[in-house]
Amino acid sequence: MTEFSQRVEQVSISGIREVFEAAGDDAINLGLGQPDFPTPAHARRGAIEAIENGLTDAYTSNKGTKSLREAIAAKYDRDYGLEIEPRDIIATAGGSEALHIALEAHVDSGEEVIFPDPGFVSYDALTKLAGGTPKPVGLREDLTLDPATVEENITEDTAAFVVNSPANPTGAVQSEDDVREFARIADEHDVLCISDEVYEKIVFDGVHRSPMEFAETDNVVVVSACSKTYSMTGWRLGWVVGSNRRIERMLRVHQYGQACASAPAQYAAEAALTGPQDPVDEMVDAFEERRDVVLDGLEDAGLEVPTPEGAFYAMPKVPEGWVDEVLERGVVVVPGDAFGANGEGYARLSYATGMEDLKEALEIMDDATRAVR
Repeated sequence: MTEFSQRVEQVSISGIREVFEAAGDDAINLGLGQPDFPTPAHARRGAIEAIENGLTDAYTSNKGTKSLREAIAAKYDRDYGLEIEPRDIIATAGGSEALHIALEAHVDSGEEVIFPDPGFVSYDALTKLAGGTPKPVGLREDLTLDPATVEENITEDTAAFVVNSPANPTGAVQSEDDVREFARIADEHDVLCISDEVYEKIVFDGVHRSPMEFAETDNVVVVSACSKTYSMTGWRLGWVVGSNRRIERMLRVHQYGQACASAPAQYAAEAALTGPQDPVDEMVDAFEERRDVVLDGLEDAGLEVPTPEGAFYAMPKVPEGWVDEVLERGVVVVPGDAFGANGEGYARLSYATGMEDLKEALEIMDDATRAVR
């Protein structure tokens, strides 16, 4: 009798989804990692015009349209001074697929993948689906990933380590010194650094840097997407950037699993990247304002919370029973251990929602905190 694969049996539905399903329909949802802003009008028009001109009826190149890959390459030149060839980019079905093909192409059965704990839920699951062995490592008090911790955990079985800055679920932004160290570690230990930069534009304090800027070998692969920067989560358009030999191996996974990213989404992404960036700046300014309100509210409630310098998440330390109390009072937050064992005692909340709802939720969280103390 046919049974299920061991790989899929090791993976369960995300704890985030379990929280959503337990919440009431009228709950204030601070669990979603989704901007509450519309996709910029010029990005929508890019898709509409492509559809009307008959450009989206057929497969694109497996790697994506040349014009989109040129736009992505131009972005890396503009933002980081990196000369990326369009042939060294694959447009993917969101950042999630980009992560998936990066791990599938580089991880053999039993090989280890180091990633932050707490960290994005996909790192553990996608490592297992690739046949690898997850190796989560703890964070500093400010919830950043210490390069020394990564280096200490590298063994002969290490295939890759994941860096995520700005980070989900913590909102932490790695310093330039840290990023330089991650690049050095990838070079000196000859292991792959997968840099998850999906939130790269949502930075309030400091500056986002990529390990690809500093690496002397091709041991850095960058994953990014339009999802967060342009409020395009539903469009499912991301990309992966790497050396040509790495891209060609990842293309083998992408070709058979996806063929190509959605054609309308590719044209929308091209328009988003090449058009005015004012909507991005306005969105980031709004997130920063909300961040400050959330920090004040959580601290007024007596909770300790590291200051998130980017993304749109806060991760306060919370007393036992806090998450359940908040959920019962109609506010959706995610328990920290949904993001790894070291997340226990924390909760993640997203401030990608309107200010009015945020202020109401903070009042509820204040009451909940008093109730469990």
